[in-house]
Amino acid sequence: MTDTAPAPTDPREILARYRQRREQAVTAPKGNLALVNTQWITGDPAAPAQQIWGVPGLWSPLPAGQSGLKVTAAAADGIVVDGQPVDGEAIVRGKDDPEPSEIRFADGVTGFVIASEEGEYALRVWDANSEAIQEFGSIDAFDFNPEWIIQAAFTPIDGGKTVGFEHLKDEGKTRDMVVPGEITFTKDGLEYNLAAFKSGRALQLVFADATNGDSTYSVGRFLFVAPNPDGTVTLDFNLAVLPPCAFSYNFNCPLPPKQNRFSVPIEAGEKNVLNKAGELLH
Repeated sequence: MTDTAPAPTDPREILARYRQRREQAVTAPKGNLALVNTQWITGDPAAPAQQIWGVPGLWSPLPAGQSGLKVTAAAADGIVVDGQPVDGEAIVRGKDDPEPSEIRFADGVTGFVIASEEGEYALRVWDANSEAIQEFGSIDAFDFNPEWIIQAAFTPIDGGKTVGFEHLKDEGKTRDMVVPGEITFTKDGLEYNLAAFKSGRALQLVFADATNGDSTYSVGRFLFVAPNPDGTVTLDFNLAVLPPCAFSYNFNCPLPPKQNRFSVPIEAGEKNVLNKAGELLH
C-alpha cells in the first residue's frame, strides 16, 4: 500500500523525520559508520607494491599526472574492479577522474580511490557490516530550540574569498577553501561574520561553540545552508550535524576557522554518537 500520509508541518515533527533519515544515512553501506580504512599509497611507482590493511592485493601509486592506483592481485583474491575480476594488474581510477572506478572485495565490502590536493591517492574501504555499525545505538541531539533559528544576511563576494581551513589530521597545515560570500547577523548584542565554503549546491558552515567537549563532540559541527533569493540565509542550528570524523577515525574533517568559533553555547542540533548502551561510540 502506498504511504499517502501528508508531510509534517510542525517543526518538531519535521526535525524528528530529519534525524531518522540521518541515522539511516550514517548506517548505509557507504555511510559514515561503514568507513573502516583510508590508506594513502605514495612513493616511487617503481618501488615494491604496498599492502592495505583489511583487503587483499598489492597497491602502487601511478606515475605523476595519472589518476588512481594500480592493484596487483590473483583471481583467488576476489577483487573486482569496474565489474571485472582482477587476475594480474588493474588500474583503479580516482574520484578526480570523470569515470572513477568502483571496487568490490567481498559481499558488503567495497572501495574507491580519493585524491589529495597534492595529487596523491588513497584507497577508502567500506564495510556494510562494520563493527561501528553493529555497535551503533543513536545520534544524541538537543531538543528542538527555536532560539537558534536565525535569519542572517548573505553578501556575495565577487570572485569569492580564500580562507585557510585546518583539517583534523593535517598537523596545523591549512587548505585554501573558496568562501563565496559573507554570512552576518547579530544575536544577543554580539555581531557575527561567518565563513562557509561551497559544498555542492549548498554552503557548508564548520563551527564550534561553548558546548564542544562538554555536551557535544569536541571537534565541532557542520551546518549546510543555501542563500535565499532575497539576500538572506536561514541558519537553523537544529539541523547542525556531527562531522564524519565523529563516526569514523578514517575521515579527515575540516576544523572551524577562528571567525566560526562561538563563545556561547549553541544548544541545538546533534551532540554525540552513542553505542547501544547509550555511551560514546568513540
